Amino acid sequence: MTAPEALYQSTLSSLKLRARGKVRDIYDIDDQHMLIVTTDRLSAFDVILPDPIPGKGRVLTNVSNFWFEKMKQVIPNHLSDIPLEQVVPDAAERAQIEGRAIVVKLLKPLPVEAIVRGYLIGSGWKDYQKSGAVCGIKLPEGLQQAQQLPEPIYTPSTKAEVGDHDENVSFERTVELMGRDLAEKVRDASLKLYKEAAAYAKERGIIIADTKFEFGVDDNGVLYLIDEALTPDSSRFWPVDQYQVGISPPSFDKQYVRDYLETLDWDKTAPGPHLPAEVAGYCAAKYREAEVRLTQD
Repeated sequence: MTAPEALYQSTLSSLKLRARGKVRDIYDIDDQHMLIVTTDRLSAFDVILPDPIPGKGRVLTNVSNFWFEKMKQVIPNHLSDIPLEQVVPDAAERAQIEGRAIVVKLLKPLPVEAIVRGYLIGSGWKDYQKSGAVCGIKLPEGLQQAQQLPEPIYTPSTKAEVGDHDENVSFERTVELMGRDLAEKVRDASLKLYKEAAAYAKERGIIIADTKFEFGVDDNGVLYLIDEALTPDSSRFWPVDQYQVGISPPSFDKQYVRDYLETLDWDKTAPGPHLPAEVAGYCAAKYREAEVRLTQD
């Protein structure tokens, strides 16, 4: 049974629904702003699972907002200063989305996901084992699973529609998609954000193995950080005290759910399987632990 605090899907009658993504519900406010509601939905292998992770949306919202504030000297972000009460004045309607909704500037999203990898894991590790490279970037020989890379690398991908898989692309392909100037700004901002965040998180006992950013531009071409930032959904978080080279470390993200799903006879297409309550509960606890480590003094 769904825990009472879990929100699988928002329903706001006062605003027009613009889109539902894998995790977020987006509503129109006016021609310059929209409302993003982060639900407790979980996607794994690009399939939205039928069971929510209780409280996950609040964790993701709080962690993103923390990083947006911390990194605003590096790059502006999409948060507006309009309070939620102003756009959803009805208290009962607002209650379902409190703590998981943000009012943001309406920007033009760029057609790439900006992925930065600091450690050799996941698809990057598989790629390296086959080719000695990750997404076409040649790496030194003899690296082991989960090893820290000599320098973080930028490996962008194109955004897929819900249900489809993102596709890794070269930096030059991103130049073709959005021009050299913008492509270089996205790459440089992504690497700077990752390096600063990774250094901060490590002091808090978390290794950020890799992460993805999304960016948008305003009418003047100014680059903004959008969507979410450095959360357990968009990043691979490892506990420093359990990290060792040569194995896939335990994580604070949805890898625990992915590992469980790998044990099932499931072909990774929709519909996804139901999660046992203990799997959903453990995942929720790991999300909360990451939030506490990162955001609380």
